[in-house]
Amino acid sequence: MGEEGVDFLEWLGPDTSAIIFTLLHNPADLASASAVSRSWRTFVIANQFSKMQCLRVCPEASSFTSIQASSSDSDTKEGIGSSAASEWENQKQDHDVYLHLAHSFLSPYNSKDCIIRCIGASSTDNFPEETIENTLDLMDHVDMRPSYWSSGGQSDPSVPECLLYSLHSDLCLIYEIKIQPFKAFFQYGDPIYSAQYVRFQMGYPKSPLHPEQLVSDENEGQLTADDKYVWTYTSPKFPMLQENVLQSFKLPRAVLCVGGVVKVELLGRVQKQAMDGLYYVCVSHVQIRGNPLSRELEVAPCENGVVLKYHPEPPSSTTCRCDLTVDSGGSPSKWHNFATRIWQSSTSRGIGWNQALLSRLLFGPPLQFMEEDDPSEEEDNGEP
Repeated sequence: MGEEGVDFLEWLGPDTSAIIFTLLHNPADLASASAVSRSWRTFVIANQFSKMQCLRVCPEASSFTSIQASSSDSDTKEGIGSSAASEWENQKQDHDVYLHLAHSFLSPYNSKDCIIRCIGASSTDNFPEETIENTLDLMDHVDMRPSYWSSGGQSDPSVPECLLYSLHSDLCLIYEIKIQPFKAFFQYGDPIYSAQYVRFQMGYPKSPLHPEQLVSDENEGQLTADDKYVWTYTSPKFPMLQENVLQSFKLPRAVLCVGGVVKVELLGRVQKQAMDGLYYVCVSHVQIRGNPLSRELEVAPCENGVVLKYHPEPPSSTTCRCDLTVDSGGSPSKWHNFATRIWQSSTSRGIGWNQALLSRLLFGPPLQFMEEDDPSEEEDNGEP
């Protein structure tokens, strides 16, 4: 093995190699591994490791039924064809898009309010004075008037209400939602019209939203039927305090909102209005906190689900392949660090490897990886 090149995948075999690659949690590691050789890149792409990374972080990514990527030399996947070469191009496209998506998932958290506009409310008591759009105002008073949304009155306190919002981007990572119940300081006793519980749903409309479906004088903020949406995530129920403060409801994990629509469900009514003896729910403010993902990514509903679309920006410079060998100064290579992480992860999980092989990888002379020929790629790239 001394002078000849060695392919790590051939030594371990596909099954053991697949287990190793599933230990990679950072898209940069996966990209580096796929740059080792053509055989490694083929192995990474064919086994959909970049998609696995996405699903591990955000299971909502399973909602995508297909991927479309715009480029200068190809159209969408539907126009590529059905040959083996075309199928390989499809797999490479999916790998690149999922790798970009996984990188977005792991970007630094920079919390912001993701709401861009209101879609509507299940009911509104007095429109437009008590419209859902008041919940976007940061002030309790606007033009000397109290700013809040109020539901219609109900004799049954169990009747739910909901508020629908559209987000800045088709894809947003949501971490928490903040809601402030309204305190009616102009009524005797300063009652607070909170809900008993809140719950959240995230998803996308089955067809693009039109202006007439948003809050307007014509529809008085009334929602269209719930069956016009597909909900890809439903949160647990959170108890709401009967307090006039901005209450934070943190989700169990970061949730990918696929489609940019969030429903705030207000479950159960606490406060009865003395004037008419009916129960109401009133909200002063709503914030949906998270990270909007890149504008290069968007979604579109289709007949059997939702399509993930990728519109990459033109590259500003050529990216060099990673140097995965020991450099001339004898410093540890990127591959050595990569293998060390595999060793540490595998031993902590109690996975039995060929220890002699991994010992050589970690502590022995550097392995020389073969750059095997791929006739199909050479033909595609016009190489001799």
